[in-house]
This record gives sequence, structure tokens and C-alpha cells, in this order.
Amino acid sequence: MSDWAGIVWLFVLLAANAFFVAAEFAVISARRSQIEPLAEAGRISAKTALWAMEHATLMLATTQLGITVCSLLILNVSEPAIHHLLEYPLGLTGLPVEAISAIAFVITLLLVSYLHVVFGEMVPKNLSFSIPDRAVLLLAPPLVLFGRLVKPVIVVLNATANLVLRLFRVQPKDEANSTYTLDEVATIVSQSTREGVLRDGTGALSATFEFTTRKVKDVAVNLADLISLPESATPADVEKAVTRHGFSRYVLVTDGGEPTGYIHLKDVLDLDGDSGAGEGGYAEAIPAKRIRRLVSIFEGTDLEDALATMRRSGAHLARSFTAVGATTGVLFLEDIIEELVGEVQDATRRL
Repeated sequence: MSDWAGIVWLFVLLAANAFFVAAEFAVISARRSQIEPLAEAGRISAKTALWAMEHATLMLATTQLGITVCSLLILNVSEPAIHHLLEYPLGLTGLPVEAISAIAFVITLLLVSYLHVVFGEMVPKNLSFSIPDRAVLLLAPPLVLFGRLVKPVIVVLNATANLVLRLFRVQPKDEANSTYTLDEVATIVSQSTREGVLRDGTGALSATFEFTTRKVKDVAVNLADLISLPESATPADVEKAVTRHGFSRYVLVTDGGEPTGYIHLKDVLDLDGDSGAGEGGYAEAIPAKRIRRLVSIFEGTDLEDALATMRRSGAHLARSFTAVGATTGVLFLEDIIEELVGEVQDATRRL
């Protein structure tokens, strides 16, 4: 190989090394949320990028193989060429042949190392970090193709690496981390709000993060503070309670104060009291079939789980209980919603 051919191969190998470095960082830094819409729209490069992100360890093994081979070949190919080109000008200095050879080797090593670190490593790495989504769309297809060509080698290398990890009781992970944890999202929102790029005037975002830490016992209304009606309550009693308190839902309790169900104003509107109750009517107790069931939820349950339970059952009220089964209060769906969006007024309540 001629000296100039060696120089050409130096730049070819630098470009190949830069490709593998850029592809490596693009695969691990790109976000699925940016790539998935493009894949769903039918873009082939986006589908390939998603596949690469879902097989991250396989792709990283491919890039590491490429980087290692390129790095070894760069010095092997370029050193003889650059060393020979430097011998002539250094020979004009009159130094001994041994000194010229040593100086030429040191200069070659420094030059090649500089080119390799800057153009083969740092530039492509920073480029992928700056535009990861665009980079992965561009680099993933050729990387996946190369990975399939050298798949047998990659499988062996990857299996060996995974075996070593398991020896240290570390579970290998195939997919790149492409989601944020709740704490990370909260930090992003807090920082964005401080910097003025995000506004949370209503406090809804902050309330959402606080909501995840709340328990049923933090929101449930204690039995002592509960406005309730006896089990024997009549539609007239409900009407009086609505007139006095303005709420549309009332818990029915036993003589001992134990909640047994609840009633909504609309459940008794069609009861006309034809049983001879006099001028006011509504003398009979509310029929059992009109009384709504109370869902029972442990007081230590996360509020978001309690919300899901109440939504599945279609209940607006739930009984909260302790670990030994004792009733501690009643949880209102309205109060859960208020934790997220602020105060919610009952439609029947007078301000």
C-alpha cells in the first residue's frame, strides 16, 4: 500500500468510527415519544429506529465491535504511511536514523490520536446528543443492516457480556431507557416553571405530582364530621337535608353510626308519598332498592388507586376502613377530584 493510500484509509476509517460512535449515542439518547408517531405514520426509518432502540444491547454490541475494529486499523494503516512521509523532512535535520524513527512515531501517534479523539469520537458524540431523534432516524438503518451482517459475532459477544453481568447478579437490559420517572418529570416541570418556559397558574401540574403521594386517609371525611341520615330516612328527610346543607348526596348510617349506603337527591325525586302521609307526603322510608352501595377501601390505599376502584364500580362514595376492618370515614369522589383541579362545588349547594 502506498503512503497516500494509507492517508485515504485513515480518513475512511475515521469516518466509519464516527458513524459507529454517533449511532451508539443516538440509539441510547433518542426518545420513543418522538419516534413512535413517525413509525405509526409508516416511515420506514422510524420503524427501524424503534427496533434498534428495543434491541439496545444488540445495537451497542454492534457499535462497540465497529469502533474497536476501526480503532485498531486506524493506527495500523496510518502509522506506516505517516511515518514514511515524515522521514524525508526529518532526515534533513541530520539526526541519527534511530532518532528520526522515534520522532516520526511519536508525531504519528499524537496526530492520529488527535484525529481519532476529536473527529472519530467527540464530534459525532456531541452531534448525536444535540439532535438524537434526527440522528437515530439517519443512522439506525445502516447500523441495523451492519448488525445483521455480523450477527453471529454479535450474538456470541452479547451472550458473553450478559453471562458476566449475571455472574455479578445484574439483570441485562435489552431496551434503552426511553421514559421518565415521576420524580424526573416533577423536576423538569419545576425547572421549566422557574425558567419561565412553562406556566402553572392554576397549580394543576403541581397538584398532580402531590396527588401521587396522597392516601385515602388524607382525604376521607371522618365519621364525626360527616353529614348523614339514618337508615330509616324518608324522601322528605332528604329534601330537608338538601334545603339545609345543599349537598346532593347523603350517607345513610345505622343507630351506631356505621355507614351502610348512600342516597342521591335524584333517587327520591319521583317518590310521591301516596301512602297517606298528610300534606307533606313522603312518610315511608326510602326503598332499599333506591339506596346505593358503598365501596370499601383501605385507608392506606394510594389515592390514585382508590380513584380507579371508584371509577370501575361507578360509586361516588366509599367507606374507608383500618387494617382491622373498623370504619374511619367516607371518601367522596368529589374530594379526590379537588386534589387535582381545586375546589368543586356541588350543583345543589348554595354559596
